[in-house]
Amino acid sequence: MKIKWPSLTTQIFIGLFAGIAIGWLYPHVGLAIEPGAEVFLRMVKTIIAPLIFATLVVGIAGGGHVSSVGRLGLKCMIYFEVVTTFALAIGLLLVNTIQPGVGVNLTSGNEAELASLAAKQPNISDIVTHIFPSSVIDSMARGDVLQIVVFTMLFAVAVSATKATMIVQFCEQLSTVMFKYTGYVMKFAPIGVACAMAATVGHHGVSVLISLGKLVGTLYLALFVFIVVILLPIAMIARIPIKRFAQAVKEPMLIAFSTTSSEAAFPKAMLNMESIGVPRGVVSFVLPLGYTFNLDGTTLYLSLASVFVAQAAGVSLSIQQQVLMMLTLMLTSKGVAAVPRASLVILAGTLASFNLPLSGIALILGVDTVMDMARTSVNVLGNCLASAVVARWEGIFVDEPVAIDVEANAESEVGVA
Repeated sequence: MKIKWPSLTTQIFIGLFAGIAIGWLYPHVGLAIEPGAEVFLRMVKTIIAPLIFATLVVGIAGGGHVSSVGRLGLKCMIYFEVVTTFALAIGLLLVNTIQPGVGVNLTSGNEAELASLAAKQPNISDIVTHIFPSSVIDSMARGDVLQIVVFTMLFAVAVSATKATMIVQFCEQLSTVMFKYTGYVMKFAPIGVACAMAATVGHHGVSVLISLGKLVGTLYLALFVFIVVILLPIAMIARIPIKRFAQAVKEPMLIAFSTTSSEAAFPKAMLNMESIGVPRGVVSFVLPLGYTFNLDGTTLYLSLASVFVAQAAGVSLSIQQQVLMMLTLMLTSKGVAAVPRASLVILAGTLASFNLPLSGIALILGVDTVMDMARTSVNVLGNCLASAVVARWEGIFVDEPVAIDVEANAESEVGVA
């Protein structure tokens, strides 16, 4: 009798709750198994560079879509800008309505360290120059997604111009291998999720939610409102099959929520979006680009956190100041992926620009991991939807796709061999 294992989603849920229980009941065990999460994340990071490179080259050069790259990029930028603006606006609306910072006492922090964090905020020239790699090998080693995309797009155009069919064929084979590799790595996802959650709960404890529960609750509510009021109508207008899309996005979102890493969810998100009808060339272009320009959850969090600090400090910001803050975040958040401790760096720079106390960051740090889980999962959701919307906008969304089953393909290949 053949044993039927539960689906990957069920296994991830089991890992999620098992990790919470371990971290809560046995914090020392939760901290001890933290390397398990790091091993999983490292395995995932080995997928990203070769997968982006192979699929983009095939999508652009192999499909003869060189002429459409500029048009596709423009549509992406328009979509990203509109949606992230809505995210910022919802963050400001909810934080002004609920006012989670009122009555909260700012704790003293290391002002020198926080000031240096604010100084790291990239300016426009830094963001522009960072887009272009000085060494693609270094970019791949660091996992700098945007630089990999820029190099690969230019490389694919050159491949198409020289009609280097052998390179296209090599990349087709490489992408097939990397999708297979992704299937193997994802088998470890439930273990990685369990270790990550156990370490998070073991380190921070459940009690950390009590003191700043109103802030955490406001963020989660704002993200829920954003999904229901903005993302859902967009999906309906674009005629995205809601049920199929929800089924496809739940595993990447769970992985992102548990590991607080968009990178961990990237390979599975890419595979699942292709399985519901988004062409490989589109999903391999839109998802990596969205990692820099379409961080919906992060931009919403930044607007909410900035006003929260002002409320906690007893500083009243006028509507004009908050609109100016939103415009500032629209620009600075685009470079959020280019720096370490990204969201905190952008937040510190914004607070400094509006003469708000940097000690507010020290207050937020206690629950930042819990908030990071939610905003990262919404980042993944937003980028998955963006790939489907852009495919529909291009008129190439496949309404009745052929399901991609990595495991079935593996068994068939073994049988042929």
